[in-house]
Amino acid sequence: MNLFPKFPPLPRLRLGRELAAIGFAFLAGTSGAAASSYEFLAAPEIDLNRVYRLDKATGEVGACQYGLKEGTVGVTLCYPPGDGAGPQGSSEYALVASRHEREGGVFRVDLRTGMMSICYVLNAAVVCTPQAK
Repeated sequence: MNLFPKFPPLPRLRLGRELAAIGFAFLAGTSGAAASSYEFLAAPEIDLNRVYRLDKATGEVGACQYGLKEGTVGVTLCYPPGDGAGPQGSSEYALVASRHEREGGVFRVDLRTGMMSICYVLNAAVVCTPQAK
């Protein structure tokens, strides 16, 4: 009894089609990377449900969190960029959280220059300290 039936061999594709398929797969993989222009990071404070959003090219920082609203499932409260949190010089930015469990802010770092600032919510907007090294 043969448990593995013999199937006819698959036809050999022409080299042009194979290369086109490889090129398409490569382009599909790289287009996703180019489209990802934001980074998200939760505040390290353990009893705060806030998530920071960073535009990785401009350094602009915003934040959102869940809010209770009577009679509903709640609302998403978002804080726009305020003092120092708006677009910076064109570079490559990232967010880093401290490991301090009561810290509500995050660090915005410039990966090219090593400059960094602290960003946090103050008076319904995200504010950031001046960049320093």
